[in-house]
Amino acid sequence: MSGTPVSFDQHPPHGHPSNTGPSTQNSDKPSTASHAPDTKPDPTDTAPHPILHGPDGKTGGPLNDAAQGGQSAASSASATKLAHLKSKVKGGLRQFPDFPSKGVLFEDIMPIFASHALHTTLIEALELQIAEAFQTQAGENSEIDVIVGLESRGFLFGPALALRLGAGFVPVRKQGKLPGPCETVTYKKEYGEDVFQMQSDAFKSGQKVVIVDDIIATGGTAAAGQLVRKLGGTLLGFVFMMELDFLKGREKLDAPAYTLLSGQEESSGESKGETIDDKLPLGRTKESAEEANKSVTDTGGSLAEGRP
Repeated sequence: MSGTPVSFDQHPPHGHPSNTGPSTQNSDKPSTASHAPDTKPDPTDTAPHPILHGPDGKTGGPLNDAAQGGQSAASSASATKLAHLKSKVKGGLRQFPDFPSKGVLFEDIMPIFASHALHTTLIEALELQIAEAFQTQAGENSEIDVIVGLESRGFLFGPALALRLGAGFVPVRKQGKLPGPCETVTYKKEYGEDVFQMQSDAFKSGQKVVIVDDIIATGGTAAAGQLVRKLGGTLLGFVFMMELDFLKGREKLDAPAYTLLSGQEESSGESKGETIDDKLPLGRTKESAEEANKSVTDTGGSLAEGRP
């Protein structure tokens, strides 16, 4: 190669009128502005990828069978995990017979909050329960905007659950406990009436709301739902730690309700050496087999606190 520079007069650039020599480019290497030769496919005119594209060539097309199978497997794994977490939460409960009055089997949830491991398990179980119930993602990418917690046990886990879901937390309190303008709902108790309130600017109209509490009681939970709607919220439903079927609190709710734990223990019969006490459902008396068929008017401490 010569070290002498080539002048413009000696060799003008290709394409210049003065350059009448042959092109140094190969005929099968067109410039980027050229069309592809007939012997090669046009990269702009290829068929859509069968998995990554839909029939119209756009991304995000229908999932193939393998992808759908993966979603099904993930859903099954989530359900299995939730069942395991529920079992651990149930093992953390403690029962006290004849409290706060004779004939009541009190379900104590406080040991769950005294244990970091159990508390974490409870929040994770509620997070998965909400994701499954309302067809949303678990974690901060969920579509839940607001978690509403009822006074007072809803305050124990509502804020932590809201953090996990990337949502805000709003309390429902008894009358006179909240400052500023409030929306008010009066509800009937077995003897008399009570009043729930929520601050009027607690959330924006149209936001998606889930109400949480420890146990489906007999009236206060439904009042919280009325408050959410008065503020213009979209009530997706209710989520509880436990349910006592015989209190029939679910019948008073006007939105879907979901519970982590059943308020009724399974009985396998006296043939396995179980006593009457072993067979009694949660929240029932332990006096006799006949008494076991009669419901009490309180469980979970609502009588002790004057809750509905």
